[in-house]
Amino acid sequence: MVVATGLEVAIDGVARGLSFALLGAAITLVFGLGNVLNLALGSFAVIAVVVAVAVAGAVGSVVGGAAAGIAAVALLGLAVDRTLLSSVYRSEGEERIVLGIFVTLGLAIAIDGVLFVYVPLTYSIAHGVPALELAGVAVRGSTLLTVAVAAPVLAGLFGFLDRTRLGTATRTVVHDETGALLCGVNPRRIRTLVFVLSVVLAGVAGLLRAASSDVTVAAGFELTVFAIIVAIVGGVRDLRGTVVAGLGLGVVITFANFLVGAYLANVLLFGVAVAVLVARPEEIS
Repeated sequence: MVVATGLEVAIDGVARGLSFALLGAAITLVFGLGNVLNLALGSFAVIAVVVAVAVAGAVGSVVGGAAAGIAAVALLGLAVDRTLLSSVYRSEGEERIVLGIFVTLGLAIAIDGVLFVYVPLTYSIAHGVPALELAGVAVRGSTLLTVAVAAPVLAGLFGFLDRTRLGTATRTVVHDETGALLCGVNPRRIRTLVFVLSVVLAGVAGLLRAASSDVTVAAGFELTVFAIIVAIVGGVRDLRGTVVAGLGLGVVITFANFLVGAYLANVLLFGVAVAVLVARPEEIS
């Protein structure tokens, strides 16, 4: 029984880690490419959930609702990138980082305010995936859904970056923006693509969160904090490290939740991030 329980917690931890990896990858993509720390990331995730639940209730299709939620955050991300972030990208170095923090923080506050006024509810997604029991180990349906969705999404992200021309252009801009310009790559368009991709990843993470637990309109801040912690631990410019960190932290916090409770588990998570910053302060530079 003890072994079976441990396996169940570990599987839940892997699923949670995959969600963390999606959020961390979303932060890392934008910061690594454009030196912009998107503090509104969690708000995009919440918007995806709100739209998905509303559309699913209207059309009677969870899949249709999820697609609408992802489309909504993609369009909003495109609008934000072409308006608010345009002034941010005109600055350079530390000025860009600071300005990006202020702009995205203001955006997060604005989005949260609108959500509180017009849709101050708690949301969840009835996914309909049945639980599975194998050799005495019970796996929740939401866990199965998270693994089945998040793992291919992350694999597709790496496939895009490693095996496509756009992905190659993206990596070129990250490593040498001047060289990318000389090769005919438009860094501004690449940044737009990456920003939209990042909020889509956040939207997927939000939907998976709503499939396993309730999501309130105040959850955006918490999701953003988780994303930043994962990115810090994995390396804010290291996408693969961020994914590995997300998986590891997901397992750790899930076991900590099981053993000592949610409050101490969150304290442990913050403690890990602080320890990494003390040991490797260059990770945020």
